[in-house]
Amino acid sequence: MTRTLSLALALAALAAALPLAARADVKIGYVDLQRALEETEEGKKAKTKLKAEFEKKQKELDGRQEELKKMKLDLDKQAPILKPDALQAKQGELQQKLMGLQETYMRLQKDLQEKEAAETGRIFKKMKSVIAQIAQSEGITYVFEANTGILYAPPANDFTNELIRKYNAQSAGK
Repeated sequence: MTRTLSLALALAALAAALPLAARADVKIGYVDLQRALEETEEGKKAKTKLKAEFEKKQKELDGRQEELKKMKLDLDKQAPILKPDALQAKQGELQQKLMGLQETYMRLQKDLQEKEAAETGRIFKKMKSVIAQIAQSEGITYVFEANTGILYAPPANDFTNELIRKYNAQSAGK
């Protein structure tokens, strides 16, 4: 029993000492992935492409919305002279078009979000390998994302600029 207690105490002392010794070799860095995404050439191109697609779809939606407004104004003007069943039919038609517009809006919104997620996911995947290269060459043990809970870190540990530079260099070479 004494031998077991001695072994347990020795293991506890060793476990307590290891983190202190290991900490001397730990180097921590961080990157701001959102800023890197916005400042890399590929990220800028993706953002421009997505923005152009958004504006095109927004123009389509605006046109359909204007059509509905005109239809509503025409219906309001005709309402006093229309028979109740004709008025109800036109109101139903207007309601159907409005619901169709809302469905189109939701579908386009989802489509754009999926495209944005795919583009950013693709770029972040490439960034991860660049981050690994930087970490290995700089002897960094851990790299954190700046916007996910870091309350303070010295600016010297920020490797975002190097990530942007190396990412652009690698992307230009391909």
